[in-house]
Amino acid sequence: MPDEALFSQDDREQLEATAEAVIFQNRDNGYTVLRVSGGGDHFTVVGTMPQIGPGELLTLTGKWVEHPSFGRQFKADSVQVRLPTGTESIYRYLASGVIKGIGEKMARKLVDKFGAETFQVLECDPDRLASVKGMTPKKARAAQAEFIAKSGMRSLLEFLSQNSLPVELGPKLWKYYGPGALDVLLANPYVLLNSDLEVNFQTADRLACAAGIHADDSQRLEAGVLYTLSHNLDNGHVFLPEEKLLMAAGQLLNTDPQVPIFPEMLDDALARLELRAQVVRENVLGVSAVYRADLYYAEEYIAQRLRDMAQNELLVPERLDKLVDGVERSEGIHYATQQRQAVEMAARRQVILLTGGPGTGKTTTLKGILSCFDAMGLETSLAAPTGRAAKRLGELCGTEAFTIHRLLEAGYDQETGKLAFSHDEDDPLDAEAVIVDEMSMVDVPLMDALLRAVSNTCRLVLVGDPDQLPSVGPGQLFDHLIRSEVIPTVRLTEIFRQAQESGIVMGAHQVNQGILPPLANGGGRKDFFFLRRLQGEQAVQTIVELCRTRLPQNMGIPSDQIQVLSPTRRYITGTANLNKELQAALNPPSEDKGEVKLGSVVFRTGDRVMQIRNNYDIMWREEDGLKGGLGIFNGDIGVVREADPRDRTVKVSFDGRVVEYSSDLLPELELAYAMTVHKSQGSEYRAVILAAVSGAPMLLTRGVLYTGITRARDLFIAVGDEQVLEKMVANNRQTRRYSGLRGRLTGEVQPSEPEVLPF
Repeated sequence: MPDEALFSQDDREQLEATAEAVIFQNRDNGYTVLRVSGGGDHFTVVGTMPQIGPGELLTLTGKWVEHPSFGRQFKADSVQVRLPTGTESIYRYLASGVIKGIGEKMARKLVDKFGAETFQVLECDPDRLASVKGMTPKKARAAQAEFIAKSGMRSLLEFLSQNSLPVELGPKLWKYYGPGALDVLLANPYVLLNSDLEVNFQTADRLACAAGIHADDSQRLEAGVLYTLSHNLDNGHVFLPEEKLLMAAGQLLNTDPQVPIFPEMLDDALARLELRAQVVRENVLGVSAVYRADLYYAEEYIAQRLRDMAQNELLVPERLDKLVDGVERSEGIHYATQQRQAVEMAARRQVILLTGGPGTGKTTTLKGILSCFDAMGLETSLAAPTGRAAKRLGELCGTEAFTIHRLLEAGYDQETGKLAFSHDEDDPLDAEAVIVDEMSMVDVPLMDALLRAVSNTCRLVLVGDPDQLPSVGPGQLFDHLIRSEVIPTVRLTEIFRQAQESGIVMGAHQVNQGILPPLANGGGRKDFFFLRRLQGEQAVQTIVELCRTRLPQNMGIPSDQIQVLSPTRRYITGTANLNKELQAALNPPSEDKGEVKLGSVVFRTGDRVMQIRNNYDIMWREEDGLKGGLGIFNGDIGVVREADPRDRTVKVSFDGRVVEYSSDLLPELELAYAMTVHKSQGSEYRAVILAAVSGAPMLLTRGVLYTGITRARDLFIAVGDEQVLEKMVANNRQTRRYSGLRGRLTGEVQPSEPEVLPF
């Protein structure tokens, strides 16, 4: 252990050390376990330190921590790196393999020839480098490029560290901007507002202020307006009214009393953004709407394409009625009038909407449409917005279904660093028909991508329940498509007799009608129950008992087939606390289970976890290791197979697709024993337990309760206060989302020709 006298008892301290050996390094995110020497002793340092090589001189800022398995180590949150001096130190650095193509033998040759000038030659004079035997001109140029890149990364990390910014941003900035990342950041600190970097405006603004950018600088004002517009996408808005946008941006930007930001200054900033085609202004039903340009063109394209598709009647087989009769015989079913109408309409029209609540035969109708397409010889693809929804759709239809992202082959464009799809107008899907389920979850950007990928003759069937909660992303797309009355639509309204015996089905319909279902024994039904627990602690205890013992032992429902839902993340019955309690009860710590801690959350082998954002370039492999691919998406549920505390990695299996999460990716995971109702959309569980004790009024709504109930297949239990359930049923508040899609579909909103600069 290092000499205790070297270290103070303060939380953070600074150490001088020399890198001796790299024990572990994740090349994607820079997380490193390093053995160093300093103060006459050797010790271990952990932290984000990409590009470190043996022999480099380090100034480390951080604190000492006690690792449960590996003892005392220094956790660095700031690292300044200097290249080694002296020929032997230079040799050790190059011999470590830190520069690709230079091993021990070549390192010795270089140091023997150039001595203390080796680094200068490597950086500035590849011709001299190529004069060494075995170092061809091509290898010399490659070694020079890598050495310069590593120097650039070091400079970038030092800059981030000196400005109290997370060093984890370094690899991400490098990914977007390459060797010029630091120059880009210095020229415009507001590039940190890229949504993938997850930096808030205040952080970027602080850096800009330190760089000498004044409060009324045009660059700052434009960044503030764009940030306000983009930030409100999280609230579901496709555009913002100009007045509201500029008012909110003014509140964000007016931070210096000595330099007031006047409305006319924001007007000018907005005008400049409009001239550069970064935003579009348009009159939407009497409102001056401001769109981010990509969303404006997406909304306009969706409306134009669907209007065209809605008018198309395609060639269909002669005697379509006979074909549908044959489908009925093969399926062993007799379709109700509305169901048969939907099957025949799907065969005749290029696009249709199919909607209906639980128990109305939506799944049966969907399967009938698929069978009809098969009988017509059409190549059909099935898709849904999330992995869970796609898996359920595939199981119901007896064939493979994909997430929309996977169907379109989503990935990152290496040049722009943004999401891109392999399939679009230039490379459409091979499918002759596409059926998409759970359309209430689809937002405007995803619908735009889907429509660009279907051919001009491809049939499209959009299936969903508009009474479910709207999409997390911008827009209220499915609801607006239905209410426009432009697209052929079949509404299934008949509740079939078998479904009428289900407390889940009937309870959901009662809630949708503003009626509180019978709570005493679920009105005599065996799949719908209410357990009265007025105190949060009591409710949590009951929920844990239901999951751990009562349902597994008394009803034969295993814990892994029970999903706990809550309207909120906060409070004692919110998902954050419920996950801790359920993890402790269902997957307690033991010596044979590894675990990795992230803040107050522990990921342990055997835990149920959920991906909480789309990651298009994370690599997965099937459990047998034979096949692999890219992309894990928001809402995907998995199980932790391994948790390695030493290198802080967690391996998760998502239905057989195994992903290794490094430390910087762990924030993309959450425990999933309990989840919010919003996060459960598109999924179905054998049993659902809803915590109904407390929550913000905006979360205690009819839509939340309806969605929670309809997630249950065999059993629904509400635990809590009946008055909370009464409030939810009575609260039919639907947050207004600014969108022009319905008006564009009906022709009430006409596209404008935005003015753009000719460059």
